[in-house]
Amino acid sequence: MPIDRHKALGAEPSRRDISWSTRDVLLYHLSLGAGADAATGPELHLTYERGLTVLPTFAVVAGSGPSAGDVPAVGNAMPGIDIDLRSMLHAGQGLAIHRPLPASGTATLTSRVTEVWDKGKAALIVLESAANAPDGDALWTSTTRIWVRGEGGFGGEPGPEDVVSEPEGPADRVLNSPTVPGQALLYRLNGDLNPLHADPEFAKSAGFDRPILHGLASYGLVCKALVDGLLDGDVTRLTGLSVRFAGPLTPGETIRTAVWRGAGTDADGAERLVLRSTCPERSEAPVLTHASATVRA
Repeated sequence: MPIDRHKALGAEPSRRDISWSTRDVLLYHLSLGAGADAATGPELHLTYERGLTVLPTFAVVAGSGPSAGDVPAVGNAMPGIDIDLRSMLHAGQGLAIHRPLPASGTATLTSRVTEVWDKGKAALIVLESAANAPDGDALWTSTTRIWVRGEGGFGGEPGPEDVVSEPEGPADRVLNSPTVPGQALLYRLNGDLNPLHADPEFAKSAGFDRPILHGLASYGLVCKALVDGLLDGDVTRLTGLSVRFAGPLTPGETIRTAVWRGAGTDADGAERLVLRSTCPERSEAPVLTHASATVRA
């Protein structure tokens, strides 16, 4: 059976030690276009090792970059879940940052499957990972949602219904993040070597006209846009970012992010922003929905 929900939820959490270097951080920032816009200059706080600050979304690739050595072939290592790579789509990503990320460091990453929902024609897997520094303090917690086509119908619960409450009125800010044709080829060096983002034939076999940009690249681009456009370049002010991946983006297209304020605060007093990202080259086709961020004053 491809999915055994009981086995997946009952498995012991996996733990591994990860490390990252300033070169990993520099590559991540460059793969999101840091320093590429003549209007913003070289952005040395993101592209130069002296005084280097770290975008919060680096957490989702920490321990997978060049300093990790040879990256193993992309595959599935979740107990109770045996699925074809071509059937998997990254459906959503959430991240809570508990303290600013260092430009180099180590952590223990603890991961587990927290839910497997039966969506009928597909399964939705929810994976949670928590990173702790050597001193035991929490660094970040991430939540990954994986949509698996053709693996539903196993008799599980469908899960809570997604309800979207769109803000009324025009956005308070609109932020544009252009991409370039080779963006996915650079971004994959952060550790995700899925051929969907490089191999045209593989992309066609998965139902796409051409290779698409990683969902996490779009996620990082929106993070950078928020830091640049709303937070005066201060990476430490962004404490959370949650999105659903609503549609693919082809390298060379633009992500346009509308931002609404006035959505209240979280338990720690951080302001909550409501976001929606679209592709202007395709009549504002949705790219990221169900999106929100939390920012400190």
